[in-house]
Amino acid sequence: MTPTFASLSLAHLRTLDCLLRLKNLSHAAERLGCSQPALSRQLAHLRDAFDDPLLVRQGRGYVLSEHAETLVEPLRQVLEELSALRQPPVFDPARCERRFCLAASDYVAEFMLPVLVEALEREAPGVSLEYRTWQAGEYGLLASGEVDLATTLFDESPANLHGRLLGEDQAVCLMAADHPLTAGVAVSQADYLAYRHVRVSGGGDKDSFIDRHLRTQGLQRRLQLQVPFFGAMVKVVGQGQALATVPEHIARQLCRLHGLAWRPLGFVAHSQRYWVVWHQRLQASAEHRWLRNRVFELWRQSSFGVEGGHAHVP
Repeated sequence: MTPTFASLSLAHLRTLDCLLRLKNLSHAAERLGCSQPALSRQLAHLRDAFDDPLLVRQGRGYVLSEHAETLVEPLRQVLEELSALRQPPVFDPARCERRFCLAASDYVAEFMLPVLVEALEREAPGVSLEYRTWQAGEYGLLASGEVDLATTLFDESPANLHGRLLGEDQAVCLMAADHPLTAGVAVSQADYLAYRHVRVSGGGDKDSFIDRHLRTQGLQRRLQLQVPFFGAMVKVVGQGQALATVPEHIARQLCRLHGLAWRPLGFVAHSQRYWVVWHQRLQASAEHRWLRNRVFELWRQSSFGVEGGHAHVP
């Protein structure tokens, strides 16, 4: 292999393909969008690389050299294969047999997972799922490939993460239906600190903003219980006077289903953004793109989501 041949680029190969097919420098220059003198220089470079004239003048035109004749078909195949490398593969959900790992809260598992499984059974019966409880900040699991897709709350996105915004709402205070604080229209800071709290760690960071707010005043709330599951929190809150801080759309659903109550926080405002997220390495995957789009669509169609938009996590 000569140094000149080793230096050939994809652009050189495309130029050669055009020359061999058209056998005319002026027509090839027009097709390639370059001047005829520039194309003549490229042809000289190609002749040096292949150590062959490639195009041989005959009369007012050109014919292919014997070696050039042998290059036509292999060159076409190489260019087609290189082109296929950058084309997204055609994806048919019905033929997909991939296993995906999803991570979210038990709230999502209870209300959204059955809807997703039903859709997959109908549209992609060869797909299997593993479901994990997502804990705040576990982004390394997305990078390592242990988790393919997660739903979570965060204020600042980590590097190499892509996502779609499922919705946005306010944090509120969840309580038993007969709780003394239901008498008010909002929960004051004094009332908030007067009761103990149940913290749900699964599914993302729902309430650390409260702790940051209180620390600026040298204060802290009293935690009665920290659990990864909404189900356990609901039972504790419903049977006593402990409070829980959760997104409003979740509070509304839990109140409807479990006879609880909620009130806005009167001493601090905090918008919570709920995302479906994945690692950058899966951004171009046709299979993963289909799955994350279905998760987003099913969430927005369900009665358990929250109104929102969509965005790119940089």
